[in-house]
Amino acid sequence: MWIFGYGSIVWKTEFPYVKKIPGYVKGFKRRFWWWSLDHRGTPEAPGRVVNLLKGEPEDKVWGVAYHIDDRDWENGVRAQLDHREKGGYSQHRTFFYPGTEDVEESVEVTLYLGSEDNAQFAGPASMEDIAQTILVSKGPSGLNKEYLYNLAAGMRDIAPNVEDDHLFSLEAHVRKLDEEQTS
Repeated sequence: MWIFGYGSIVWKTEFPYVKKIPGYVKGFKRRFWWWSLDHRGTPEAPGRVVNLLKGEPEDKVWGVAYHIDDRDWENGVRAQLDHREKGGYSQHRTFFYPGTEDVEESVEVTLYLGSEDNAQFAGPASMEDIAQTILVSKGPSGLNKEYLYNLAAGMRDIAPNVEDDHLFSLEAHVRKLDEEQTS
């Protein structure tokens, strides 16, 4: 079983895996257009986390594919991820393309997506509005800004030559607001 992580699973696995490969899926865009009511926010003050949206066929979203032993998948990892991604996400299948030279073939992966008709779909907003929400939001899993900072650092680590404009622009906005708030 292969799963693809494009959000917190990039930097916070918390499940056993056999192999970890950085790479990408095609035809999607990563955006902070999902309300987090249960991890990085609350129902009263939702945070924002990433979701994948349909993009152009040539669009790529970088992340990490994890090969999970079938027994581990059936004996707890599936339930753990279903619980972790319970906030409106469901499993979907697509192809993953390794970003390393030692692995050339694409593999079919499972990923978690939220649909745009779900109540937790936050939709687009200005970079400033999204940054302000992320700056002040927190939930049972921690500060929303930590999610953003860890994801940006994780992406720089696994794909140092790849620019993710939405992610890195948002990170810069939140860091600026964070610095202004602490000055």
